[in-house]
Amino acid sequence: MPLGGIRQRTALAFLVLHANTPVSAARLVSALWGTDEPTTARKIVQNAVSGLRRIRAGREPQHGSRIDLRTEPPGYVLHLAPEHVDYGRHRELVDRASRALADRSWADASAVLRESSELWRGDALADLAEAGVDWPELTALREARWNALEDRAVADLMLGRHREVAAELGAVTTAKPARERLCRLHMVALYRSGRQADALEAYRRVRSALAELGRRAPSPRSQALEQAVLSHAPELDAADAALRLAA
Repeated sequence: MPLGGIRQRTALAFLVLHANTPVSAARLVSALWGTDEPTTARKIVQNAVSGLRRIRAGREPQHGSRIDLRTEPPGYVLHLAPEHVDYGRHRELVDRASRALADRSWADASAVLRESSELWRGDALADLAEAGVDWPELTALREARWNALEDRAVADLMLGRHREVAAELGAVTTAKPARERLCRLHMVALYRSGRQADALEAYRRVRSALAELGRRAPSPRSQALEQAVLSHAPELDAADAALRLAA
């Protein structure tokens, strides 16, 4: 849709993130300006919502979807089917994958999580983040994406795809150098690919990243995995034992 300026895009994004739930005018104002709201904030919000309605009114629903932006106390509600939002589909797929993981259906879990990862095309709402928007909801979106990637790595390791996991996580750990679970999974994949030195280097990177952030040393679980790699511990070759270390 040909959206207008940053306020209109931000209002739409917040309403989509809280689809089918009433969002008060005060909460929407806070989402747009934080504590620096102008005296005309509520009027600007009203204009943004009116503009979104006009844009929507000129477009036919696609794939049988129905989208309604209504004024309902104490503010506004964007009514739409969750499956028509990428993140709604992502959550549905992750729920399916969680059940498959619990059932130890590794191939099913891997396939479903790969499908969920293909819904992402860069960072969520990147234009708003670039403009300084930093909602807890955006943090939750990012966390959900990384959790799904890690869970898929677990499933793939259980399927013996060590080299594939090592290659994929090697490309993404630079984006999250202090994420310990991601690092542990990468270490297990590297070790099982015959790359002990690279596994130890992955541990050193996460330790350095944590230090630069002024945080503690790596967790006891990460330290235990480092020692297991150093000593060529036999449990690293047993799938369940290795994944307990990497979890």
